[in-house]
Amino acid sequence: MPDRPSPDAVRAYYADRPAPLVAATGIVLDTRGRVLVLTTSYKSDLELPGGTVEDTETPEQGLARELREELDLGVPVGRLLAVDSRPPGPLGRSLIVHVHLVGPLSPQEAAAISFADGEITAARWLRPEEACAVLPARVAPRLRAGLAALHTGSFAHLVDGVPQPGSPAGLDPARRAALEHAGTLDAASHRASRPKALTAASVLFTAADGRILLVQPAYGRTDRWHLPGGGIDSDLGEIPRAAARREVREELGLDLAPGRLLAVNWSHKPGRPARIRFLYNGGVLDAPTLARIRLNPTELLQWRTVPREELPALVKGALRRQITACLEARASGAGPLELHAGRP
Repeated sequence: MPDRPSPDAVRAYYADRPAPLVAATGIVLDTRGRVLVLTTSYKSDLELPGGTVEDTETPEQGLARELREELDLGVPVGRLLAVDSRPPGPLGRSLIVHVHLVGPLSPQEAAAISFADGEITAARWLRPEEACAVLPARVAPRLRAGLAALHTGSFAHLVDGVPQPGSPAGLDPARRAALEHAGTLDAASHRASRPKALTAASVLFTAADGRILLVQPAYGRTDRWHLPGGGIDSDLGEIPRAAARREVREELGLDLAPGRLLAVNWSHKPGRPARIRFLYNGGVLDAPTLARIRLNPTELLQWRTVPREELPALVKGALRRQITACLEARASGAGPLELHAGRP
């Protein structure tokens, strides 16, 4: 094990570095959502993987190098989750830290981690709340904000570990509300920090015998079947009805105008964006129309029509409840229904 450098040697090393210092940190996850936390030979505090970026590197390149050198880990560096700017401290240099997602690592990749250069002496996989509790005060806020950005599909802007007004992720909801009520957020910061929602449009088709048309995705969880449909391109000005028609055309090769709106479903998990689905009536497809279906192989593996009683084996509970509610609304002429996780 190498000797721990003296404080004077550390200060001399950093004093010779250009300002500001740039570092890159990885939030390395496994398939169970656990965070990799490291014990080093040169610090008493626990650390996340990463280190200082060299003059000729980008933060992504620097983090990839550190992962190879410290952990013998050759995996891609993922998207930027957060940036933390720290004013000059005991080392006399300001510091900019880029926080990137790495993984999730497969069990094989996680098992292959080793400590070839001796800087790392141990590694532990901890649940996020456990990792935040044991990491030092300068590191834990980056992890919390980075995970918030990961779960919301957003980005966190920190200064000395504190999420800034207008940060799209990591800002405590109570703090955001206080800033809004005080009128201290400019229009751009207000938009950036407001909660976001994901929107989708789906179409309920049935065959002449009442069986429901389902499709099997070619990506994500292929064991779960879905209604035809997908995300609304709201950034392009697309409206839900147009999205439903486009998705059916792209997925099934059928250009059919959706019928009436049967329901709007709202679902939400803590720490994630809300999901809003518009469900349209596609009507009854006769045998010749079903025969014209041509799947987009990049999106779908297969399609089938199923009786209502087979839905529990194929479709997750929230979507099954949405389908059931829409079938009842279509039969009775009710609606549009307002649903929460499929429940009226």
